[in-house]
Amino acid sequence: MGVRITGIGIVSAIGLSVEENLLALKESRSGIGPLTVLDVGRDLLAGQVKLCDEELGRELNIGPAGISRTSLLGLKAAREAWGSSMHSKSIRTGIISSTSVGGMDRSEVFYKEYLSQKHPDYAVLKTHDSGSTTERIAAELGISGYIDTLSTACSSGANAIMLGTRLLLQNKLDRVLVGGSDALTKFTIDGFRSLMIYDDEWCRPFDESRSGLNLGEGAAFLLLENEKSVQLSGNATLGYVSGWANAADAYHQTASSPEGTGATMAIRNAIAKSEISPDRISYVNAHGTGTKNNDLSESVALKNVFGDKIPAFSSTKAFTGHTLAAAGAIEAVFSVLSIQHNLIYPNLNYKNAIAETGLEPVTSLQTENSVHAVLSNSFGFGGNNSSLVFTDQI
Repeated sequence: MGVRITGIGIVSAIGLSVEENLLALKESRSGIGPLTVLDVGRDLLAGQVKLCDEELGRELNIGPAGISRTSLLGLKAAREAWGSSMHSKSIRTGIISSTSVGGMDRSEVFYKEYLSQKHPDYAVLKTHDSGSTTERIAAELGISGYIDTLSTACSSGANAIMLGTRLLLQNKLDRVLVGGSDALTKFTIDGFRSLMIYDDEWCRPFDESRSGLNLGEGAAFLLLENEKSVQLSGNATLGYVSGWANAADAYHQTASSPEGTGATMAIRNAIAKSEISPDRISYVNAHGTGTKNNDLSESVALKNVFGDKIPAFSSTKAFTGHTLAAAGAIEAVFSVLSIQHNLIYPNLNYKNAIAETGLEPVTSLQTENSVHAVLSNSFGFGGNNSSLVFTDQI
């Protein structure tokens, strides 16, 4: 059981394409640095994409007026994943995108102009809706068969991939573009600061000294196809979505269960769905936000599932920052690249194990072993936990 992945696209703090992201991962080069795209009244570290809205608009041949940064980032990644795919009346095509804050970046500008009575552009408010990005990408790529938007906090991107996979297996679609996009906004930054989980220093996932996350922005999409669609497109298979599961433990509005209840269920059920044994997981791309609560909860969940035989694991959020709804999709692309190039990525900034669990992530790039199956975790607020298993074959 599983579906083919035939296209991937990504834009993040470490690169504007799949090739650039891969190079940064191989070089252990983080994209987190001083925040410059927003004035938040203080120095802050974040994983920002290295193009402003005007530059993104020019590259995409779209004027930035009337379009949110979330949509610009999403469209850039979606076009790369879509590649040279053509439309056919015989191929049922859909898109499932995800976001946490939608066009909040444009709404913030509108609100400021409204309060100062500077004749704000009310049309900008159309970009605030979470579905605006999905609709814009669908229109640009000519997708009209099925259009859906998900918003389940930090598990959104993973849930989009999960839903797309199920629709193909249920013969509802032949081809679907799945992923997510989120842009940095003052609203998001202030929100995480109010929760006291934003680190003023470089985040340190799974380290005993961890004290919070660094936010990031970006987008990623994957093209999923069934046999009928592949026969028409001729696209090569990059890997497979072989396992998936979602479990909502509803422990707390913003915190994970300290016993790792929901995370354990998601991981265990995703592996079961993939029909491979836990010892065949080559690498775990952990959610690993760098917060006290998440990293402990996820560590407990890994021990619950794998016992004393935990696979090599790491978090890549010290590369990109936490990109919210886009995180599951970005890390899905990283998982596919891990399988394609036999890479296990380093957990940057790690020094000392969490006292309660003693687990040690990978700290330097590993290239010596074949990677056949990757578990990727995405855990969101409200206990919305999702895990995906990617493999090189089914």
